[in-house]
Amino acid sequence: MKNTIVHKSNTRGHANHGWLQSYHSFSFANFHNPERMNFGVLRVLNDDIVAGGQGFGTHPHQNMEIISIPLEGDLEHKDSMDNTVVIHQGDVQAMSAGTGVYHSEYNKNGDREVKFLQIWIIPNKENVTPRFDQISIRNLEKENAFYQVLSPNKDDDGVWIHQDAWFHLGKFDNGKEASYQIKKSGNGVYAFVLEGEVEIEGQKLEKRDGFGIWDVESIALKSNTESKVLLMEVPMNQ
Repeated sequence: MKNTIVHKSNTRGHANHGWLQSYHSFSFANFHNPERMNFGVLRVLNDDIVAGGQGFGTHPHQNMEIISIPLEGDLEHKDSMDNTVVIHQGDVQAMSAGTGVYHSEYNKNGDREVKFLQIWIIPNKENVTPRFDQISIRNLEKENAFYQVLSPNKDDDGVWIHQDAWFHLGKFDNGKEASYQIKKSGNGVYAFVLEGEVEIEGQKLEKRDGFGIWDVESIALKSNTESKVLLMEVPMNQ
């Protein structure tokens, strides 16, 4: 028996800080919903829009896998591991906070917004040495199929993290169909619609809707418009 949960985009938490518009799929900061704490080890899914020249000052993290996926614009990252980089649309960044790390994130451009997803995954190993990884995924992109951008394995496509999790992106034309096979038994998948409208296992989903499904071996997607979807396969038990 498959289990599902739907999070419509307009049910997310919203924080307006002026320089930052942040939409929270799960409880975060001042948005607290006891029924929206996490999806398995997926703890945070924030959809952030940062005004030109603004950003997050230096702040700490510990024992969390932090993934940043820019959707538009350029985000400058600095951290206590002496990394200073800019992540662009078409890049994916992963940071293992482990024993502790400080970092800041700023919109590199003063004249336009930056839009990015910040995702937190609870790790399967605590107190690891902090690490940082960033790649371009442009050479991984496929049309009308899912392609991997994150895994637990250093030698696989995409970045890697300390967790049995796999992320896939997919861009689809109107009317296209695709399927996804669960990598590890017992994992669930949280789908987040970046653009367009799709059906996953018959559930209609629109832009920025989230859909969790577990106790399945595969899922089927149909695109009802041009669409873009992020699939996050994660362990359901923390």
